[in-house]
Amino acid sequence: MRGDGRPHYLSAPAPPIGVADPPGAGEPRPIPDLLHAARRGGFHVEVGFSIDEPRSGRGAVTVTGTVERRHLNVNGVVHGGVYATILDTAMGAAVVTLLRDGETTATTSLYVEFLSAAREGDTLSARGEVLRRGRHIAFAEGNLIGSDGRRLSQARGTWYIWSQDDATPRPPHRPPA
Repeated sequence: MRGDGRPHYLSAPAPPIGVADPPGAGEPRPIPDLLHAARRGGFHVEVGFSIDEPRSGRGAVTVTGTVERRHLNVNGVVHGGVYATILDTAMGAAVVTLLRDGETTATTSLYVEFLSAAREGDTLSARGEVLRRGRHIAFAEGNLIGSDGRRLSQARGTWYIWSQDDATPRPPHRPPA
């Protein structure tokens, strides 16, 4: 816990561990690009969650929202798909903050562990942090925290990164004669 009572993983980001730009790489996109894109919307907004700008930065993003009736499953607790959606959004957005001009990314794997249930009225905060960003793959982890500060879910995932240069056609490979 920090001095303000919040767990350390919900505080403003420190530089990500193991995040290194490839040699000769350009600068990552400025954070305002991500925040501008987040304001335009996306699936996380349709689900009722938003990027918490003051708690987001290079390599780390926090997504928050309040549980509504529409987020509940037949047992009256938050559906696992909601947990997965906001964790994927937080981790994927953290990867986006490390992209350079002309690069894009997509989730290639997502592993979510459900530790505890949230209920209607709870405020959820998903924090995604990039563990390592390589030339074509980024690794991220995330934690979902409930109103009472308990960790409700944890996740890990990988994101594939490609650029416009990757789409340039190359001559076919011909085996030696």
